[in-house]
Amino acid sequence: MKNSFWRILAYLKHYRLPVGMNILSNILTAVFTALSIPLLIPFLEILFDRREPVLVRPAWQWDAQSISTQFNYYLSQLIVEQGKEAALVFVCIAILSVFFLKNLFRYLSLFFMAPVRNGIIRDLRQQLFDKVLFLPLSYFSEERKGDLMSRITADVQEVEWSILNVLESVFREPLIIIGALAFMLYISPSLTVFVFILMIFTGVVIGGIGRRLKRSSSQVQEKLGDIVSIVEEALGGLRIIKGFNAEAYQQEKFGRENNQYRRILTRLLWRRDLSSPLSEFLGIGTVAVLLWYGSRQVFDGVLQAETFLTFIFAFYNVIDPAKSLTKSIYNIQKGIGAMERIEGILDAPANIRDKAGARDIGQFQEMIEYRGVSFAYRREEGPVLQDINLRVGRGNVVALVGASGAGKTTLADLLPRFYDVTEGAVLIDGTDIRDYTLHSLRSLMGVVSQEAILFNDTIYNNIVFGMKGVGMEEVIQAAKVANAHEFIMATENGYHTNIGDRGNKLSGGQRQRLTIARAILKNPPILILDEATSALDSESEKLVQEALLTLMKNRTSIVIAHRLSTIQHADEIVVMKEGRIVERGTHQTLLQQAGPYSKLVELQAF
Repeated sequence: MKNSFWRILAYLKHYRLPVGMNILSNILTAVFTALSIPLLIPFLEILFDRREPVLVRPAWQWDAQSISTQFNYYLSQLIVEQGKEAALVFVCIAILSVFFLKNLFRYLSLFFMAPVRNGIIRDLRQQLFDKVLFLPLSYFSEERKGDLMSRITADVQEVEWSILNVLESVFREPLIIIGALAFMLYISPSLTVFVFILMIFTGVVIGGIGRRLKRSSSQVQEKLGDIVSIVEEALGGLRIIKGFNAEAYQQEKFGRENNQYRRILTRLLWRRDLSSPLSEFLGIGTVAVLLWYGSRQVFDGVLQAETFLTFIFAFYNVIDPAKSLTKSIYNIQKGIGAMERIEGILDAPANIRDKAGARDIGQFQEMIEYRGVSFAYRREEGPVLQDINLRVGRGNVVALVGASGAGKTTLADLLPRFYDVTEGAVLIDGTDIRDYTLHSLRSLMGVVSQEAILFNDTIYNNIVFGMKGVGMEEVIQAAKVANAHEFIMATENGYHTNIGDRGNKLSGGQRQRLTIARAILKNPPILILDEATSALDSESEKLVQEALLTLMKNRTSIVIAHRLSTIQHADEIVVMKEGRIVERGTHQTLLQQAGPYSKLVELQAF
């Protein structure tokens, strides 16, 4: 917990100037709060005619007693020269000035803290998003997308509400309490003991409830992540939900999680809301004891009545900040649970990264080689690929075929290092790809996946995705090659038409053609085509297949295909089964062998 809190405070170093001004404003707020307390004594003394005049000007010294005596001397001179009414006006102006300055610096402390608080939240969100982009794909197979979204949105917001909103209280209130306590100790050490008892007792009670609050807060944030996951899945699967009349099932599932969230949140709010009435009751209890004990000291002549009333005002200046501080501690406990969930992402290991001394690959010249490659997503589940040995020469087209689950896509994913091999090595031009920088490695490759992955943006921006300095003529040419130009021009704003979330304003075939245009525009030396034509109708498939054949000329291509008719002209066809290569050769050679490939062709023909 402590590490989480200090980790948030570490972000303050990026905002040294406003933080410094905030601290200065808080110090001045505390100073003027402390000054406002003793100013009541001369007012009450004049009002009740209990003031003893100081007619001899005292010598100046830098201590509280000397400053008080100097003030009393000037006040006495004012009473002698202009009367009590003028002295009361002077004291009231002094009190008003001190309270004005106190509240001015209190506002300034908040003024300087606002950009700091919002800046830290921006930094935290940016850090989270950056980390999500650089985490390996294996991380996301273990985590629910909705829960990750909840951490980036709701948990970050909780940190702002629960921790950053109260940072000024954490820095300001202790200074005010110290100032008020110093005055109270100066007046009556014995009465001040009761304040310490209250603070110790309150700290023990609040600390116990705060620990339980933190546990509940973590449960609340986790349950909210589950709710966001269900909503995200429902929005993505509405067609299936409606098609299978599963609305009632989804309603029941969501209602169950929503109810549990309500119950946990209610218990958390009960504990949080207990802080204010509890601290107020403890404060009133102590005030009652102070009134009884202090009155006895006034009756015994130990304290003056006006001094005792000022002590009560000073005690109020301890209770109010103490209540704010107590509430802040509650909120911090609540926010720590959210911060720990955020740290689950920030501290997640990014295993796929540039190694020390990694170099740029420059250009692809000779060969891709899989040498003794085995791979497992999780070691306890066994290997997905086993002892793969494969060479792909420059300019060759290699097709990977086999039943679903044979490991074709996984084999292709190892080349751009979406995953790292468990055993063996993948080499380009004789060098392990882990010795190259990720950016330069992936710059050599164009990927068209089985699912058309597009973004809520214009057609133009989806085609030029990740590329800079691309002109419209180049985009149009790429779209024409991918047989996409005609339908693009038929849309409302042509290349500047927004295609909606995941491209849902387009048909499946249109979406796939845009992803192919994106790969064509990149013009990479290595192509990875994962069922690139699977979503196209027969006419579009033929046209796009011709475009792809033109594109693959003099390029190295790895093609994953279920439709065997699309890969008959490949230089080599690799047949996979249960993570192993069981057969390889050209289309004609494999047909003559009458092995697994021949059976696949017969099944598709049938």
